[in-house]
Amino acid sequence: MRFDMADLRLFVAVVEAGSITHGATHANLSLGSASGRIKQMEEAVGVPLLARQRLGVTPTEAGHTLLRHARTMLSSMQRMTDDLGEFAHGLKGTVRLLANTNALTEFVPVPVSHFLADHPNVNIEVEERLSHEIVEALIEGVADIGIVAASADIGPLQTYNFATDRLCAVVPAGDTHFDGLREIGFAELLDHDFIGYGAGAAIQDYLEGHARALHKRIRQRIQLRSFDAICRLVENGVGVAVVPESAARRCRKTMAVRMLRLRDKWALREMRVCVRDRETLPAYALQLLDHLAANTAPRAKR
Repeated sequence: MRFDMADLRLFVAVVEAGSITHGATHANLSLGSASGRIKQMEEAVGVPLLARQRLGVTPTEAGHTLLRHARTMLSSMQRMTDDLGEFAHGLKGTVRLLANTNALTEFVPVPVSHFLADHPNVNIEVEERLSHEIVEALIEGVADIGIVAASADIGPLQTYNFATDRLCAVVPAGDTHFDGLREIGFAELLDHDFIGYGAGAAIQDYLEGHARALHKRIRQRIQLRSFDAICRLVENGVGVAVVPESAARRCRKTMAVRMLRLRDKWALREMRVCVRDRETLPAYALQLLDHLAANTAPRAKR
């Protein structure tokens, strides 16, 4: 059997999109041409590569095997192209960077902007994902670099220190319940209504786990994704929240909110930069990795 690079790119695009139609669009092929190519690949293998379902397609066991090899071959081809391209045009390419909510909002923008300014021929595709999704994407070769919470199970990935931040309580500035307080325990905070995070957010899962350990539950009135939006509702007296200290310090400059230090040891959170294997990264991705690792944010106070 023989598959050319166009076949492999199409198959990866279809699997990642979960749809032959959307995969064909991503690969710049017509639906008919894409369907024909997939059919020829399945005939060459002798077994189905995709399971057709009402809402899209998923890879079969054979499809997962092809997907793994396709990603490896496409990555190797891209590295070869990029490495040779350096001789003619200098460092050039696109890095796919995945980061969790806290890292992407508070710590990624500054070092990434400096890197892009110094490397005008390098582009970065940034996507927000949960830490465990980032680990899976790196292992599968879908992304080049990831930034995850240190508490995540990183498996075989290589990791580097990146940033530390402390979670803190944010309360309305005029709420008399917190008069005279500079710190508070999470257990005490759980006696109040909460403004939480959207379903599936890593930080929400983290907080709910610690609430269960206290045999309590978080009384959520609303769930939001943005730290700024959460602090704005705190300002308006809707409830209290737990956010990264870096976000709380920024928000209190423009909002009537107070920060209370969380006494709990688990409030200090570390973030790490992860890669599958630095030796296999293209030169421009390796430079971004080293740049992120070298620009570690100052450690939060315990």
